[in-house]
Amino acid sequence: MSGGRILVVDDAAFSPRLLVRMLADLGHETLEAEDGRVALDRLRDPSADTVDLVLLDIVMPELDGYETLAALKADEALRDLPVIVISDVDELDSVVRCIRMGATDYLPKSVDPAILRARIDASLVQKRLHDLEQAAMDEQRRLLATIDRQRSELSRFLSPQVAALVSSEDGEAMLAGHRREITAMFCDLRNFTAFSEAAEPEDVLGFLRGYHGLMGPLIVEHEGTLEHFAGDGFMTFFNDPLEQPDHADRAVRLAVAMRQQFAVFTEAWRRRGHALELGVGIATGYATLGRIGFEGRYDYGAVGRVIIHASRLSAEAAPGEILIAQRTYDVTADAIDAVDAGERLLKGFSRPLATYAVQGLRTETVA
Repeated sequence: MSGGRILVVDDAAFSPRLLVRMLADLGHETLEAEDGRVALDRLRDPSADTVDLVLLDIVMPELDGYETLAALKADEALRDLPVIVISDVDELDSVVRCIRMGATDYLPKSVDPAILRARIDASLVQKRLHDLEQAAMDEQRRLLATIDRQRSELSRFLSPQVAALVSSEDGEAMLAGHRREITAMFCDLRNFTAFSEAAEPEDVLGFLRGYHGLMGPLIVEHEGTLEHFAGDGFMTFFNDPLEQPDHADRAVRLAVAMRQQFAVFTEAWRRRGHALELGVGIATGYATLGRIGFEGRYDYGAVGRVIIHASRLSAEAAPGEILIAQRTYDVTADAIDAVDAGERLLKGFSRPLATYAVQGLRTETVA
């Protein structure tokens, strides 16, 4: 990929020169700042060239790395600028602190050039995608300047494929709340806690980036509405706000596609001794859906027994297993191969509920 403009923030005499030469060899243009104060002044200067990435040391005069990182993330104009911390301070507490503060990555100063190149390339791709997204969002805001605030509000949390609903007359009614049959799906990683304890923080972050990058497009492809996406799991539902007569089929097809692609994605991690798996739960039933949150930060969410049911099935699922409820099985039986997984007494339910384990899709429905 083409080089970027990188600001190296470090007061040491030798390591920045070595780092600058390394970056030049990788095809990047470099700028230098001897401390955080100089770096912030440089980044806030409207007449200066745009910076694509910051490489930040921890131990510096004036403003140290922590203070500089905090100032960057507090500045609306700079908060999305990727920051890779490169430091001799290699304690786990420092790594965790920087990542929590918003650093993109954390590397030792003795980092191998190949690893540095990979991390920089990944950060530059992220920055360029963000810039494209920001430009698109700016254009959208200009185009929607005359649209009612409540309608434009809806566009912040709906999936891309239902963006047309933002400007429809039904938008406010859907925000206010409505009841509809949906199919809800929960997905969680198995063995993620053990993996997080055993692996290096950089490896955990790299895995999560790949995992999110894999699952997000699949959800969009199957036209699911993503309610939330946590570090090791997510919840999505179908048939709202866009009606989908085949919503149960879509949920099961998504789960099978996720399981197949996740197995390929984790093969390299498995060879390294990390047996990461998915556990998926799917249920079909009625829920109340609408705007949830507070002024300035709203989500589009669902509430109801079906949500709890799907969540409990996900928790019950064995590694690599897709468990579905009776109602979901009833409407998808012709399209899937599934086995009776017995009645399960799920937390929060007073009686055992029939459960089925999905083996795969029937051949004639795959196309």
